[in-house]
Amino acid sequence: MPAVKKSYIVEEVRKLQMNEQISKGKRLDGRGLLDYRPIKIETNVIEKANGSARVFIGNSQVVAGIKVQIGTPFPDTPDKGLLIVNTELLPLSSAQAEPGPPSEDAIELSRVVDRGVRESKMVDLSTLAIIPGKKVRAIFADVAVLNDDGNLIDTVSCAVVSALLSTKIPKLEASDDDEIIEKETMVSLTVSDIPVPTTFAKIGESMFVDPDFEEESAMDARLTLTTTKSGAICAGQKGLPSGLTIEQVKHVAANSVIKGEEIRKIIKKAVSENGKKT
Repeated sequence: MPAVKKSYIVEEVRKLQMNEQISKGKRLDGRGLLDYRPIKIETNVIEKANGSARVFIGNSQVVAGIKVQIGTPFPDTPDKGLLIVNTELLPLSSAQAEPGPPSEDAIELSRVVDRGVRESKMVDLSTLAIIPGKKVRAIFADVAVLNDDGNLIDTVSCAVVSALLSTKIPKLEASDDDEIIEKETMVSLTVSDIPVPTTFAKIGESMFVDPDFEEESAMDARLTLTTTKSGAICAGQKGLPSGLTIEQVKHVAANSVIKGEEIRKIIKKAVSENGKKT
């Protein structure tokens, strides 16, 4: 069941400590402003899914599963398949989470990840059409957040992307009466890119990457930019009320390309080690 995440207020003295350290280029956990926590990716962790991945960024942990089915296209896109991302924040993921309807944070999380995958053209939805207007492949990416220690946008996105890269789908065959038959032979889902989001937080006048849970609780603003393998920015999301200067946005944009490529290499290595070429 989805969860509502309560607001978590860091004591003012703790926030002042963070601001003081960050203004000096260091964080309370010892990282620099452009340092991610350790990233670990495992693929093919759900036996019955078409594709799956478990991702750790620091102590944040999520699992993503991909299910591919034959469905009906949307009326306004009859020649394209479906891609739907759904994220569930389990009550065990955080002391601030409890059962309830999806919160705005959970909905935003799914939409930001969906947008990054969709706008990067990682999966060409037109290739998922079987009989235009009647039958298409529908890709469902379901994510469970097992532990929330901050920066879920990057963690969930890495899980969905890694799961898509490991996805296998059955070959299709049309019968004489135009019925679609799924064969036992499995082939890799065709992908053309590896989108990677990079999330920066702002405390005071400083911008830093990969905020942990405590830093998120004290941040004044958040900016996520998703980059493609060519270094293009394909999607973005600004969070919280504090504004950003043009220089801060340029700083995030330039470093998102650099950090995105570093994470992309980690994703490709993880998928490759499980026997899936990207």
